[in-house]
Amino acid sequence: MSADTDELRVWIDQDLCTGDGLCVQYAPEVFELDIDGLAYVKDHTGELLQDPGVRTDVPRQLLLEVIDSAKECPGDCIHVERAADGVPVAGPLSSVE
Repeated sequence: MSADTDELRVWIDQDLCTGDGLCVQYAPEVFELDIDGLAYVKDHTGELLQDPGVRTDVPRQLLLEVIDSAKECPGDCIHVERAADGVPVAGPLSSVE
């Protein structure tokens, strides 16, 4: 079964984040702007994850919103990858044009 291919993780490179907040508009359940003006990911309980490079699972119902946020991010700092093998599916390291 292909269930594993649908499971994605997301993380933000704060060094590139412009603080635009577009990601929060797309998926406020996954992204949040902190007091430093930068975006961070949140875990399934809503806890802000502030360690550099920390990844969180993308809820199935928000897959498109999270992928769109990576595509539209002005800072090109949102990384979406397959949980199974870490292959980028959206963001600056993906092969999507």
